[in-house]
Amino acid sequence: MFVFAGGGASRDIHTDDLIIIELMESQCKEEPVLHIVVVGFHHKKGCQVEFSYPPIIPGAGHDSNTLPEEWKYLPFLALPDGAHNHQEDTVYFHLPPLDGQQKCVYGVSCYRQMEAKALKVREADITRETVQKSVCVLSRLPLFGLIQAKLQLITHAYFEEKDFSQISILKELYDHMNRSLSCTALEGSQIYLGMSARDLILHFKHKVLILFKLILLEKKILFYVTPVKRLVETLMTVLSLFPGIIEHGLADSSHYQPRRSISEDFSSPEIISADEESLSISATDITDISKEFEGRFDVSDQLDQSKPCNTTLDTHNLQPHAGSLLDSECEWETLEPHAMDEMEGKVDIAHSHMFDTDSGLPITVQPQSATGQGALTSGLVSGLQEDQYGLPLAIFTKGYLCMPYMALQQHHLLSDISVRGFVAGATNILFRQQRHLSDAIVDVDEARIQIHDPELRKMLYLSTADLRFADYLVKHVTENKEDVFLDGTGWEGGDEWIRAQFGLYVHSLLSSALQQDHERLLADYGTAFTSTWKITHNYRVWISNKYPAMANITPGHPFQGQYSVADVKIRLSHSMQNSERGKKIGNAVMSTSRSVVQTGKAVGQSVGGALTVAKSAMSSWFSMLAQPPAAVSASPQSAD
Repeated sequence: MFVFAGGGASRDIHTDDLIIIELMESQCKEEPVLHIVVVGFHHKKGCQVEFSYPPIIPGAGHDSNTLPEEWKYLPFLALPDGAHNHQEDTVYFHLPPLDGQQKCVYGVSCYRQMEAKALKVREADITRETVQKSVCVLSRLPLFGLIQAKLQLITHAYFEEKDFSQISILKELYDHMNRSLSCTALEGSQIYLGMSARDLILHFKHKVLILFKLILLEKKILFYVTPVKRLVETLMTVLSLFPGIIEHGLADSSHYQPRRSISEDFSSPEIISADEESLSISATDITDISKEFEGRFDVSDQLDQSKPCNTTLDTHNLQPHAGSLLDSECEWETLEPHAMDEMEGKVDIAHSHMFDTDSGLPITVQPQSATGQGALTSGLVSGLQEDQYGLPLAIFTKGYLCMPYMALQQHHLLSDISVRGFVAGATNILFRQQRHLSDAIVDVDEARIQIHDPELRKMLYLSTADLRFADYLVKHVTENKEDVFLDGTGWEGGDEWIRAQFGLYVHSLLSSALQQDHERLLADYGTAFTSTWKITHNYRVWISNKYPAMANITPGHPFQGQYSVADVKIRLSHSMQNSERGKKIGNAVMSTSRSVVQTGKAVGQSVGGALTVAKSAMSSWFSMLAQPPAAVSASPQSAD
């Protein structure tokens, strides 16, 4: 097990800082943009690379469509499924590193289509009425929003030429981006361009915290929505809530093994293999990690051995799983009185001063970011660039993938034995139909999270302190919706404020795990959740090191405190608004109220009689609400 030297160890701080600075400067000297690529759709060959600058294959021409084996899915990522249904779209995607490289390659693609008859120069192989192309930037830096803003303008200008042989503008784009972008951009807020945390809270409300916990547990999470731009921005916005993840936590997020057979993934004959060396981590590599932790952990938990690795993408695998697509989310967010009683018994009255139920104000002391107060260091176990608190957490490492957009040709990765989990986005409905390959499916359009494992639903049951935290976020975002100047740029209720709150949540969680009475402190985060989190890869890596700066972080949930009537209101509102049973009860109450009013008008019923009927209806409603979920429905899911 790797640990940092204690305070008594001698260490030349100045020498270490100089080495780190020199390393960062050498990294900044590397050109951030690797290639500018144009991907088009050929009526016979399908999606293929039509232009790359500099050439992707050294020594090949700019118009070569040959790709290295590791990047064989590039055309299908840049030109997404169903692109013909949209005039324009944007895609964020990740590519595995090539030989000799260690870090993920970040791709941004701007897609457009235009009528073929509008072209000034129409090539012979353009036989369709419309022309579909994407202009891509492959970068070393995860500056998705910043690159997209520049690329969108260039793509528009490229199409306005109406002559796709005019490639000078693309070469100028390559030179301009390499002059204007640098690794210093990772330390500013511009890295979050296009990732609105406010919009995420407004749309998902308290469920954002459920998504946050799902990723902490390193589960298989699939986001689904169209078009692709909304999909990738939503997914990346969720990741932006994790301190340092986008800046430094995705370097190992795309280490997977592409398929060898071209016929299995419908690749074009023009896209051939240039390298047969595997870059993905194997099951043996994952098992070897246990040696780093002195055999204290059972790594078999990381892999689902019951699911064999599919070797073919056949029609059987692409058939819908049992259950209709009309199945709604499981009733796992309902009000459970026994759970409330358990949590009430765990409340530490000694810490009640930390949450004032009257004012609704939490601890607002934020841990300072690493920016401007010390350089990042390379994690001994994670290999990531870490700050003084050990962040970002090593979530997207050792076979846990991040794929903002996933092409159909990558479907096999969902059941690959070397992939222990993923956060992926898809627009093809075949992914959504294969529910048994994911732990959670996030319907972005309806802000719905489908989870079919009862044990996982139990882990994600929000505690009272969690509900206070979520309610605090939602209230500040909604109340300041009309007051924030230039929407989202203000502090309280703005994007940076929201990220600071989640930063505090993570820091407090980690600090609580270090305390002697950690079980009591972690109970406010959910006992089932924290027990499972402690066996995840990211927790094992983090706890294997020592971070002296954590001594400055106050342990305990930021919203811990005595149970009050206000908490009952929050949980009741949470249950009524976000569970299927709660919605049905709410609709029943509204229907009963209308019936009472209509009956009173029809027969001249007295006010007292109407109140009696209403009181009887409300009594029945509360009785129904008090029942456990199993008493309401024997099925874990209900129809929409």
